[in-house]
Amino acid sequence: MNTRQSLVLSQEASKAICKHAEETFPEECCGIILTDGTADYVQRLNNIQNQLHALDPQTYPRTAAIAYAVDPKELERIIDNAALNGAKLKAFYHSHPDHNAYFSEEDKAFASPFGEPIFPETAQIVISLYQREVKDIRAYIWSEKDKDFIEVSVDNAFSNS
Repeated sequence: MNTRQSLVLSQEASKAICKHAEETFPEECCGIILTDGTADYVQRLNNIQNQLHALDPQTYPRTAAIAYAVDPKELERIIDNAALNGAKLKAFYHSHPDHNAYFSEEDKAFASPFGEPIFPETAQIVISLYQREVKDIRAYIWSEKDKDFIEVSVDNAFSNS
């Protein structure tokens, strides 16, 4: 059972995910944070939402301005390579351009497509930014007790410096 009440990120990882969100604005960014127990490593992922929308707008009506999708093969390859080097998945992250850092129903569906998360020990980070400026970072973890994602504090993640 996950009883963690906070997510601790290195300043480097926090800065890297904020930079990624700023660079991809006005589209959503997405990526993962890996850890080897002593350091966090940010791995950007390609947001393929626009490609999916172009191929099949009926099934994928949203564009990368308000949604993200990752290539499952890219994700699997990165996680497998990380494991070979002693690292594991710590968090997924994505941005909400011109929106607050809430964990939407679409975000929940991506993280737990069958009602339970695919990676239950992995945090979900949402970065809010307006006009290319990061305003907030929030983290959510799976609560076995609540059978839902709950918000936890993000330690050392963001400062207005």
